[in-house]
Amino acid sequence: MARQLIKGNEAIAEAAVRSGCRYYFGYPITPQSEIPEYMSARLSEVGGTFIQAESEISAINMVYGAAAAGGRAMTSSSSPGISLKQEGISYIAASDVPCVIVNVMRAGPGLGGIQPSQGDYFQAVKGGGHGDYKLIVYAPSSVQEAADYTYKAFDVADKYRIPVMILCDGLLGQMMEGVELPPMRDLSALPKKDWALRGWDRNGPRRIINSLRIQPDELERYIDGLYKKYDAIRQNEIEVEEYLCDDAEIILAAYGIVARICKGAILKLRKMGIKAGLIRPITLFPFPEDTFAMHAEKGSVKKFVSVELSKGQMIEDVRLAIGGKKPVAFYGRTGGNVMNEDDVASFIAGGK
Repeated sequence: MARQLIKGNEAIAEAAVRSGCRYYFGYPITPQSEIPEYMSARLSEVGGTFIQAESEISAINMVYGAAAAGGRAMTSSSSPGISLKQEGISYIAASDVPCVIVNVMRAGPGLGGIQPSQGDYFQAVKGGGHGDYKLIVYAPSSVQEAADYTYKAFDVADKYRIPVMILCDGLLGQMMEGVELPPMRDLSALPKKDWALRGWDRNGPRRIINSLRIQPDELERYIDGLYKKYDAIRQNEIEVEEYLCDDAEIILAAYGIVARICKGAILKLRKMGIKAGLIRPITLFPFPEDTFAMHAEKGSVKKFVSVELSKGQMIEDVRLAIGGKKPVAFYGRTGGNVMNEDDVASFIAGGK
């Protein structure tokens, strides 16, 4: 299949359509506005439904309804817009309803700025809404991966009946790269959803989806069941990349676009005689704890360095994973500033 030059946001949108998404509800906000713009035209070509909602809150609840009825549904936004969706996301997670949510992160807190950031890690990975729940979170680092993981996200969401988030930053959403787009799915071949909403008809009683469980014991049993599902996801869905880690003495931890910057920095460091490597979590939840723990056991590894476009959020999961066996340093930028390869290499070389 031929590759085509395409912007990250548009690759996400087209991959969603090709994966069977026929319902999109959203609201424009920089730097993800190309996604609803693209979907407004594209869904009409395939018999889908596009609605620009009156707010982010409305959009996520429209996703809840369409997905509960059995459709492949998606919304997208950028950081403050995702904050507004959090109550709806919690309701969807508590109803075992699959959907896909895209967050093209911008700098915060508050309205912040429109430049790239990774400041939404906690919100995405720890469950930004109320209650005990998780999302599966993919962190692509290229436009190709943005398309691939969006395409995959709908299948994984249906498999576990869980919301899946594509977490990338404004740089990845706006950049253009060559991409080989996935094939168009045959909707008739998608798995049937025998749990979906249905009114009374000749084929059986109606089905109701609800997140309200008044009795404490009933709610506790339900939450215990959720966490059994999350354990299964940990067993089956972790994705991670290791880069030049076999002989590494310093291991960088980074995700998304920052991981690409770190790879360049690592090559510069190795030319300086510093044996550096990278662990790149592709799934932020489930987090690749075992990979970090395994390298922490190696005598050759002296320390880890978490590199982020934040004041340090993923670093907490890195520290938990290695269990205090090795020191963990941090290097980050905020405000929409993005470090370059020389910045990272200088930091590592200066602190080695």
